[in-house]
Amino acid sequence: MVEIKWTEEAQWWLRDIQDYIAVDNPGAARKVIRGIYEKAQVLRSFPEIGHKYRAEAEGEIRILLYGHYRIAYLLKTSGSIDILGVFHGALDISRYLR
Repeated sequence: MVEIKWTEEAQWWLRDIQDYIAVDNPGAARKVIRGIYEKAQVLRSFPEIGHKYRAEAEGEIRILLYGHYRIAYLLKTSGSIDILGVFHGALDISRYLR
């Protein structure tokens, strides 16, 4: 199975999403975060499931969808995965993935 690492930035995005949703519905916030995490676990068995976004020197940035969110990850040539961020579909992720 593939090793998955959540970067500090990805963890920040998760906290931001949870805080935003929790203002109106803490239970829904927990459910969304749990769903995002569980969706990312699919990458352990199927690391290439996300669509290709951009090639990098150390691998490929790919995007995995979960509801209204896009999970951006780096599939490294070594086979491991770094989760780079979790972005709402309305955001222009090209501003954040540089």
